[in-house]
Amino acid sequence: MPSSSVLQALVWTDYRLAVLFTVLFPLILLVWALVARAEAIQQLIVIYWKVSSLLAITVYLMIAGLPFSFLTATIARVLMPLSLWFWADLNEEIREQPFSLRKLAFTAWRWGMTFYCGLGVLFQLPFLRCAFSKTAFAGESCQVWLEAPALFRQSFHAGFTPGFLGFWAILALVAYVITLAYFVFVKLGRQGRSALNQ
Repeated sequence: MPSSSVLQALVWTDYRLAVLFTVLFPLILLVWALVARAEAIQQLIVIYWKVSSLLAITVYLMIAGLPFSFLTATIARVLMPLSLWFWADLNEEIREQPFSLRKLAFTAWRWGMTFYCGLGVLFQLPFLRCAFSKTAFAGESCQVWLEAPALFRQSFHAGFTPGFLGFWAILALVAYVITLAYFVFVKLGRQGRSALNQ
């Protein structure tokens, strides 16, 4: 395990990269796809936003200091790139599009997201113990992950307590799990890897 100062720098770098890769880039690409009426890219990014909402929920779970947020953080990093490559029909449609700057930007972001999330999962694996051990969670190496969410709360939700935000995060997580379970156990059997049947 790296020293506390090195770990803190790595964690904050990870949060900054997360803002770029998981929020800013897909937002720009979505607006670009809407303006250009690139329906396949647009639909894939909308699906991505639905799936990546787990990462936003995780931030609020961390604000509330809930240990299982470390588990949802790792799961989110697995599901996000999966959502970008899963749909056979959208992938084929995008692959068949003629070369354009928009297609290049989308493809570069999708590969970048896959690489970033893959490294992120490997980086977070040693911290999964924070989700299952109160002693580990109270340690400095786990608490450093809660610094950025705490700063986010101070900047955007200063009038709300961590407990209040955590309550709504738990409700959102329950809704997310129900929706994901419905997709996996019901819709996936009907439509397979086709997004256009949604």
